Amino acid sequence: MDVRALVFDVFGTVVDWRGGVTREVRRLLGPSVDASALADDWRGRYLPSMDRVRSGELPWTPLDALHRSSLDDVLADAGLAATPADVRDELVLAWHRLDPWPDVLPGMGRLRRAFVLAPLSNGNVALIVDMARRAGLPWDCVLGAEIVQHYKPDPEVYDSAPRLLALPPSSVLMVAAHVDDLAAARSRGLRTAYVHRPDEFGGQVVPPSEDPDADLSVSSFEELAVRLGA
Repeated sequence: MDVRALVFDVFGTVVDWRGGVTREVRRLLGPSVDASALADDWRGRYLPSMDRVRSGELPWTPLDALHRSSLDDVLADAGLAATPADVRDELVLAWHRLDPWPDVLPGMGRLRRAFVLAPLSNGNVALIVDMARRAGLPWDCVLGAEIVQHYKPDPEVYDSAPRLLALPPSSVLMVAAHVDDLAAARSRGLRTAYVHRPDEFGGQVVPPSEDPDADLSVSSFEELAVRLGA
């Protein structure tokens, strides 16, 4: 593979969304709330909220705004409808404060010596930048949904990475823990690497250990660096 740039799914692949959101829910709403269940419910509304934009039901809406809107329903269903607006706004920022998986920073440190690294995420730019500054994620630039005002798996998102990096699609490797994301990237000519993240859903839903159609299937970013010779 003549790979020159790596683009990454972020939520679940680079960072532990469930652990981070659970932590912030517990901090802001207290120990009496089932924080993990609330985080799972909130995440469960992630794809449906973006589908409303993708279908044209809503105009382009950044992920922070979608998270804020779906949070109202999450809290109402959890019997927490009295949660003040300022606490709701702070809860949305939980998605800006997610921790990377333990292998991410050492693996990315090696990968960055040889490749351009960028997120290709549904997260809005402010969210991704805040997350990167807090966690020390060494992105060279920020790519993704807000740049082209389309959500994955719309082809415009995957097409934007090689176009903006002035590379052929076959020189861009999409790295993700989600087979559907990789399949959409492959359909646009990108190379793909599957990363096994068995703890993304707290061990409740175990993803496949490999993607048979991916160019690479690995268990960590450090293994990915070794496989790519970085």
